[in-house]
Amino acid sequence: MKVMNAVLTGAALFVLSTPAMFAQSATTNDPPQTIQQRKENQQDRIAQGVQSGQLTAGETKNLETKEAGLNKEERTMRSEDGGHLTAADRAKLNNQQNRLSNQIYDDKHNGPGEVGQRKENQQDRIAQGIKSGQLTPGETAKLEKQQQGINREEAGMREANGGKLTGADKKALNQQQNRASRNIYNKKHNGRRQ
Repeated sequence: MKVMNAVLTGAALFVLSTPAMFAQSATTNDPPQTIQQRKENQQDRIAQGVQSGQLTAGETKNLETKEAGLNKEERTMRSEDGGHLTAADRAKLNNQQNRLSNQIYDDKHNGPGEVGQRKENQQDRIAQGIKSGQLTPGETAKLEKQQQGINREEAGMREANGGKLTGADKKALNQQQNRASRNIYNKKHNGRRQ
């Protein structure tokens, strides 16, 4: 049995749970969620992730494809048993929903990560250089072109890996951002002014 962590703040008790606990009831007296309730919950979590920007288009597509596969499998199971699900069918679907729930959680919480944060920082540094007059329009155009190339490469990497970046991808992008960072510094400190 998994152990839940609880945080007491003021008069409220917050239960911090793991993703698989979404499938379990809040208390032992609550009945477990039905297959339909779980599907609706998963869809709500995906929609919230899209709306908040926590899920990329690739991650959303991957999750929705898996959800559609589960729905198809459920229909097949029901057609084989006169419109009903056996206990074994329910257990199998529940396990698959647990895996999908974990993936939704992971995808929503992988955040922009180091790669996304570096992109934001580089853009902030370029904007600051423009505002302060340290970057000329030509320098700015070159720096932005470099960032655009890194962004295109990242998009290609994500497309090739179902919306995710591998460790090698992150390392390669980080090295490119290191070069871009040096370029930003050099152009901001070369004495040329707007």
